[in-house]
Amino acid sequence: MRLDSFKTVLGSTKNRKRIGRGHGSGHGKSAGRGDKGAGQRSGNKTRPWFEGGQMPLARRLPRRGFTNIFRKEYQIINLEDLARLNVDIITPFVLFDNGVIRSAYKPVKVLGNGKLNTKIDITASAFSTSAKVKIEKLGGTAIVQ
Repeated sequence: MRLDSFKTVLGSTKNRKRIGRGHGSGHGKSAGRGDKGAGQRSGNKTRPWFEGGQMPLARRLPRRGFTNIFRKEYQIINLEDLARLNVDIITPFVLFDNGVIRSAYKPVKVLGNGKLNTKIDITASAFSTSAKVKIEKLGGTAIVQ
C-alpha cells in the first residue's frame, strides 16, 4: 500500500483560503487582516509574548522572595548508601567512582538515615549530628574536610 493509492474521503481535505483575490471571494479588500494598524501592514511580525501594548504578564506579576547568593549546595548521602559500598575508608573520590555522587569536587554532607554495620572512616564537607554519633559509636571517624 502506498500513500498515493488512498482515496480522499469527502470532507477530509479543505480548500485553502485564497486571500486578496477580489471582494467576490469574501476575502478581498483587507484580505482578512482587519482595518489599519501594524497587523495590516506587510513586514509585521509580533513576538509571541507581545500582548498588544497591554502591560505584559511578566511585569504584572509580583516578584517575591530573594535568592541567597552565598547558599552552599551539598550533595546529600545517607548512612545506608555508605553501608552498601563495603569500603573502610571513604572520600568524595571513592563516592564519585561508585556513582553515589555526581561530582567529587562539590561539597558532600552525610546524613544519619539508615544503619551502619562496620567501622568506617569517612571524609566529607559536613555531617549531621545523628550521622556523626552513629559513625563514632562503631569506632569510625567522621573527618570534616
